[in-house]
Amino acid sequence: MLNLVVLISGGGSNLRALLEATRNPDFPARIVAIGADREAEGFSHAEAFGVPIFTVPFSSYPDRDAWGAALLEAMEPWKADLVVLSGFMRLLPGAVAQALSPHCINTHPAYLPEFPGAHAVRDAIRAGATRSGASVIVVDDGVDTGPILAQERVPVLAGDGEAELHDRIKMVERRLLEQVVRDIAEGTLDLEKVSTP
Repeated sequence: MLNLVVLISGGGSNLRALLEATRNPDFPARIVAIGADREAEGFSHAEAFGVPIFTVPFSSYPDRDAWGAALLEAMEPWKADLVVLSGFMRLLPGAVAQALSPHCINTHPAYLPEFPGAHAVRDAIRAGATRSGASVIVVDDGVDTGPILAQERVPVLAGDGEAELHDRIKMVERRLLEQVVRDIAEGTLDLEKVSTP
């Protein structure tokens, strides 16, 4: 059984989907704790599923490195096999990414390397793209630059606003994330063998 710690910043819709997947007795992973860098709406999902939570507020520390050290310390008791960033909007300090590497993954609402960063859906629409996508990557010390584990195209439809496109991308993100977690747990995807760019 693969033990997951999931980090969120907001509502946790992808987290909810992963929690629901873990209800299936055949799913080879479980979420042992959910953390956030602030009080997050997504903690309501943790409560509904009886999963412990922890918070490491960024504003409580003098700099990113101090916050990162505290985050690692908060995660340590859970002995996670894999850390999943699910709508976690804080860039991990390099030392944290290196400490977790390669056992930390992230979803991203674009077909990387297209549209990295925090506003990928908005950027795709502003660029007039006819298609975007969803990706699951290994977290490294860059911004959405880690090895790609899975990705899929999502069309940009006429009249799409940011919310409409993002909702469709999230559906693909959830499916890809669930499959990647399953593949890691079952050993068909070995993160140690994923080559870095």
